[in-house]
Amino acid sequence: MRNRRAVLTAIAGSVCLALTSSACGESSGGAAEGDSGGGTIGIALPTQASERWITDGKSVVEDLQAKGYKTKLVYGEDDPENQVAQIEKLVKQGVDALIIAAIDNKSLNGVVQQAADADISVISYDRLILGTENVDYYVSFDNEQVGRLQARYIIDELGLEDGKGPFNIELFAGSADDNNTKYFFDGAMRLLQPYLDSKQLVVQSGQTALEQVTTLRWDGPTARKRMNGILAQSYGSERVDAVLSPYDGISIGILSALESDGYGTGGKPFPVITGQDAELASVKSIIAGQQSQTVYKDLRQLAEVAAGMVDDILNGEPPEVNNRRSYNNGAKAVPAYLLQPTSVDKTNYKDVLIQGGYYTAADLK
Repeated sequence: MRNRRAVLTAIAGSVCLALTSSACGESSGGAAEGDSGGGTIGIALPTQASERWITDGKSVVEDLQAKGYKTKLVYGEDDPENQVAQIEKLVKQGVDALIIAAIDNKSLNGVVQQAADADISVISYDRLILGTENVDYYVSFDNEQVGRLQARYIIDELGLEDGKGPFNIELFAGSADDNNTKYFFDGAMRLLQPYLDSKQLVVQSGQTALEQVTTLRWDGPTARKRMNGILAQSYGSERVDAVLSPYDGISIGILSALESDGYGTGGKPFPVITGQDAELASVKSIIAGQQSQTVYKDLRQLAEVAAGMVDDILNGEPPEVNNRRSYNNGAKAVPAYLLQPTSVDKTNYKDVLIQGGYYTAADLK
């Protein structure tokens, strides 16, 4: 395994990649050139409270170990300071590369500088780290497409293109400290805004700006509390027809608030509710006719791309990217590999999730 200085020199000689010269330095060690065995990769993920991050952790570890690497997996449990301390420890332990899904995307500049000084490559995993040149690559899904799929589902289910309406909709977004939140919301609003302007969609709460609808840490109970307040203050004689929800955990919180307000009965059915990540509880909710839709992102593919990037970097190969300009973190455009998400509802979950091997039929009973 070549040290990072040799890797970047080799890559720079054949292809222009937006890597930082300040990140070059002495190797933290490893096996012989070309041998991926013996290297250690640090993986820092946000929380074990979310099913998706447990799946990510398991998948990344398995893919790296299959390539001959050792792994050190840590979870920050949604505490930015804890995550910083964990990554600092991984740097001091001399890992060969870091895969980081940030809790707070602006809190890691100091620690990724430490990684650069120690000649450790950094891959930003699903959540882009902001404000630093010391992020080498970004792996994620097409985040605006996630929002577009959620909005398209609402448009189709309500028949907005056929002129139906007006309908009442409420808007939810992810955590304000997650860079993906803006991409999800912007993608959705590009499709929904014309219907808001024409009054086919009405937000009874008046809460339409991103800063009004974010949900700290993507927390379901926080979403439930906000939805409870919206129902109490804005829906005395009105009914919610749709909720733009960016994530399954938030959707579950919204559903809980709606159930408490009498939704889910024959006379008061649930509104159209979107989601993301195809978490098991939400897929079961979709099958039961509660949550309407989720956006499936095959985390196995994401882990595979991240592991492949690490392997390429540490063996002197240019990692494959398919987007070099769209993801500017405020310090540079970070070369990215983006995967495509899929909309899932009651009509196609078997084809996508069961036949695709993500869940078994028994899992969904």
